[in-house]
Amino acid sequence: MAQFELTMPKMGESVAEATIIKWTKNEGDTIKIDETVLEIATDKVDSEIPSPFEGKLIKRMFNEGDVVQVGAVIALISSDAGAAVSETPKTQTPAAQNNTVQSTSKVAEKVVETAAVDFSGASKFYSPLVKNIAKEEGVSLEELENIKGTGQGGRVTKADILAYIPNRTKQNGTATPVAEQQVQSKPAAETKQMAVGDNTVLVQRPAVSVGAGDEIIEMDRMRKIISDHMVMSKHVSPHVTSFVEADVTGLVQWRDKVKKDFEKREGEKLTFTPLFIEAVAKAIKDFPMINVSVDQTGTKIIKRKNINIGMAAALPSGNLIVPVIKNADEKNLVGITKAVNDLAGRARANKLAPDEIQGGTFTISNVGNFGNVMGTPIINQPQVAILAVGAIKKKPAVIETPQGDVIGIRHFMFLSLSYDHRVVDGSLGGSFLRKVADYLEAWDVTRVS
Repeated sequence: MAQFELTMPKMGESVAEATIIKWTKNEGDTIKIDETVLEIATDKVDSEIPSPFEGKLIKRMFNEGDVVQVGAVIALISSDAGAAVSETPKTQTPAAQNNTVQSTSKVAEKVVETAAVDFSGASKFYSPLVKNIAKEEGVSLEELENIKGTGQGGRVTKADILAYIPNRTKQNGTATPVAEQQVQSKPAAETKQMAVGDNTVLVQRPAVSVGAGDEIIEMDRMRKIISDHMVMSKHVSPHVTSFVEADVTGLVQWRDKVKKDFEKREGEKLTFTPLFIEAVAKAIKDFPMINVSVDQTGTKIIKRKNINIGMAAALPSGNLIVPVIKNADEKNLVGITKAVNDLAGRARANKLAPDEIQGGTFTISNVGNFGNVMGTPIINQPQVAILAVGAIKKKPAVIETPQGDVIGIRHFMFLSLSYDHRVVDGSLGGSFLRKVADYLEAWDVTRVS
């Protein structure tokens, strides 16, 4: 009988350890492939660790509450399936709300203001993620101790504290009626420090009055981080946006012709997104200086070797997440399609792993999904450009033929590129955008999918 080692998986470049918060299997229990063995937490995400093999749990190497280094053996599993090996499973389903903490990058993390909370006197165990949320939201230990936990043994879970935060003023009896809030007719403006590169800038928020009947809605944690990241991006990069209109009639006709056979053969729906990503990857090859970053000093350009394209995805909550297709230029259309559908589906189901939202070098935002014809997106730092693709619309157009000009119905779309004018001038930004449009307009209608 073989013995397998289940190890603590790598959950991101900056994550070196995790805390075991719950064992879902006891010693002696039978385990099926991909069945969850334990739950772990880092300061960013809660995750489940599945078993990559079938067998029986013979030894748990750590207890609940123990902090374990990445790569350490956490359990031994016996199986009849061959020789003993050591294998690292993939982590499952960290919530997309916490994935966005990773996707906003280290620069965004500097912007988040955290309150000092002393957990030394805690009467029960709190995971690193729960502690981190408490610090960022200013939840005191006294409040935390009074939250009714739904986890094992009454443990306060991420869901418990996130559910508590929007209602905390009501639960603490400190809610202020809107009618009383508007007494202050001229509220003071708030000044906030924000890290931009090696410097700190002061951002003054305007004073906002509250009228009778107005509703005050507290931003959730993810929205606060997105807000800070967007403000930071505008302060870091002088944004310029260029536009082109592309005739994508051939592209639309080709997709209509092949999409049924493609889905039947590959088991995947063929949307326009993979076609846009393929065109962008080709254009980046032609203009590699669009695939760069500026270091924190603001004086050095980092030219990226890999072409990792992020696709901004709106979640049901209204928040945003950007899963990344790594080495998009090395994949064919089938490979890109499979990656797009897989990442998009797991993003909506809150099942992305931390590494899948890191390392992007260029981002595409499909504003056409919402019926918008164009947009002016904000750069996803530390990248220097982001492309917005608008809705495809039928329009009458002049068509040149050997017999003369005629009017015909064509499919058009707007492409807009926002770029960092520190390192991307109008010539490079405009030429790159035009090249993307050229690839879409010149789509080979005889191409085999």
